[in-house]
Amino acid sequence: MHQDRYGLPLSTGSAVTAEAYRNGIDLMLSAWPGAAEAFARAIAADPDFALAHIALARIHTFHQQGEAARQQAATARELAARHATQRERAHVETLALAVEGQLPAALAAALRHLEAWPRDAVVMSLLLGAFGLFAFSGMADHDQARQDLCERYADHYGDDWWFLANHGWSLTENGEVAKGRAMTERGFELRRDNAYAAHALLHAMFEDGSVADADALVTQWIGGYDKSGILHGHIYWHQALGALEQGDATKALAIYADVLQPSVTAAPPLNAMSDCASLLWRLAAYGHAAPEALWDDAAAYASQKFPKSSLPFVDVHMALLAAATRNRSALEERLAVIERRLADGKLAAGPVVPRIFRAMNAFAGEDYAACVRHLEPVLDEVVRIGGSHAQREIVEDTFIVALIRSRELPRARAMLDRRLHRRPSPRDARWRAAAVG
Repeated sequence: MHQDRYGLPLSTGSAVTAEAYRNGIDLMLSAWPGAAEAFARAIAADPDFALAHIALARIHTFHQQGEAARQQAATARELAARHATQRERAHVETLALAVEGQLPAALAAALRHLEAWPRDAVVMSLLLGAFGLFAFSGMADHDQARQDLCERYADHYGDDWWFLANHGWSLTENGEVAKGRAMTERGFELRRDNAYAAHALLHAMFEDGSVADADALVTQWIGGYDKSGILHGHIYWHQALGALEQGDATKALAIYADVLQPSVTAAPPLNAMSDCASLLWRLAAYGHAAPEALWDDAAAYASQKFPKSSLPFVDVHMALLAAATRNRSALEERLAVIERRLADGKLAAGPVVPRIFRAMNAFAGEDYAACVRHLEPVLDEVVRIGGSHAQREIVEDTFIVALIRSRELPRARAMLDRRLHRRPSPRDARWRAAAVG
């Protein structure tokens, strides 16, 4: 029987299918272009191979192609029931739950699955990363949960390039930055055509204040990564953050115009919307001009792609767009849905989400004292919205700027001192000087 790269049996008699599937999984796990085409080749050679169908469904999900993803998942379930092994049936069911948006059920299924088949990397990948099932679970300790998961199964993977990048990133996000960066670098060296590892390494550089290293990494590496790659724009977003760290708004805006804005990006909607909203908000909050036309274009794109309340991470970024464009009706409509879900006990992230809405609206309206008032009780709960620490830091940044502008300078200095103790930051040093004045 053919096997995947991790030694797990594949229920196909076609060598072409097995090879195409292995290739597709490596491309998917490294966030490299070509995975969908590889899975299509696998299906063409063996239409009954369920794992290729569910893998293709996951690719559709990345690009928010919901109907196509659900159809592929249904096909995979049907084929698995007739042709697959027990492991493959459980694999298909776990991924299908995620495709269908049944996130708590998918999380529970993935954890059960790994107890039986710890080397099923595709199932493990569902749980990891900034947009994984742990991150979007509403848990306050999802960073710890990812690290615990990786450490539980580390012996099963050894020096596997994919696992090292994920284990390293989990350490980075959970505060063990030096150890995490070293582990991620080792995984990156094992496979350089690996946007996932490059991205994880940029997070480590963000956390340890290595702005020049991050800028050099993007500049030297990105040329070999096609713009159709799922993380292409987001990697440039990291470079733009570094530019803002140095106070170079011109460079950040150039990256936005050339790579990130909706009219030019090839990124999946979730990446495109969140990268646009957060970079424009940072520009404005840090005291730089963010042209209204850019805000309007980003808001129009986002409202088309995310017309209804969904994940808290999405909703928070939609709040940034609505607040900045003074679209009070859009903000209030989404906020009302969120508050109903909270009242019904259906908002796992809890009250931090509506408080962020109100705080960002107050900040955009220059009511900085109200922004502080809304955010202060839930600063330690922002982690519940998901995403990475670099993405969530926008909330704390907004809080600090609001403290400075409302003249609560001792509190601003105390927060900035803690951050500067953790990592060097030219931006925080500038704010610290402002807080002294």
